[in-house]
Amino acid sequence: MSGRFMLFASAMAYCLALTAPVYAQGVLPGAKNGAEQGNDAAGPVGGVVGGAVGAVTGGINGLIGIKERPRFKQYVIEQHPQVFHYKKPVAVGAVLPAEGVQYYAVPAEYGHVTYQYADVNGEVVLVEPSTRRIVQIIQ
Repeated sequence: MSGRFMLFASAMAYCLALTAPVYAQGVLPGAKNGAEQGNDAAGPVGGVVGGAVGAVTGGINGLIGIKERPRFKQYVIEQHPQVFHYKKPVAVGAVLPAEGVQYYAVPAEYGHVTYQYADVNGEVVLVEPSTRRIVQIIQ
């Protein structure tokens, strides 16, 4: 087998082994976006590596895409949202308490985002309001 095929097969096996919270970040659209960016930067091997990385970092309908994250984070900083002080680690999959968290709508200019955002310990997060589960951390 060729080296490219082995690298591609390894990347795909890794993607399939990911847990549910990672899938919530958008494996397939993220893989496509990463593969396109990697291929543009480093050819076919870059496309394979970019696809694997993109599968982990996401970008699916309802979430903030990779290219929009810095601009969205700056928007949130400028809005000065109420900070919720959470004693547990801020992580995808964490469920926020029913009381004390202020949620805000994401403006349409950042795409079709189906979640709301909150500031948790200074971290901008997207949250599913009905379950209060963190679905994305905006880095």
